[in-house]
Amino acid sequence: MFFKRSGLQDWLMQRFTAFYLAIYFLYLISFLISHQPVGYSAWHALYQGQIMKVATFIALLACIAHAWIGMWTITTDYLKKHCVRLSVQALVILALLGYGFWGVIILWGTRSI
Repeated sequence: MFFKRSGLQDWLMQRFTAFYLAIYFLYLISFLISHQPVGYSAWHALYQGQIMKVATFIALLACIAHAWIGMWTITTDYLKKHCVRLSVQALVILALLGYGFWGVIILWGTRSI
């Protein structure tokens, strides 16, 4: 994730983010199972609490970090031309930043339907 880093740091970050995402999605699956049928009011109530918003924001950051490390590894392993690799990495960074901003707007936006 930074210019000067070791493979061990990337490996640990990927494992940590995968673990956090697994726990987060297991919680969501348990919520879905325990609140049948799931409607707008149940989702709205779930995401009204600050704890869930913070947990979701951390999950968003974990997903972005996990995706970046994975894509960085893939592009450095398989894209040998420097200009192609940098172009693809720039597109990945732009997409991930866009997804991050979009997620924050969805999570903490003040507009209600």
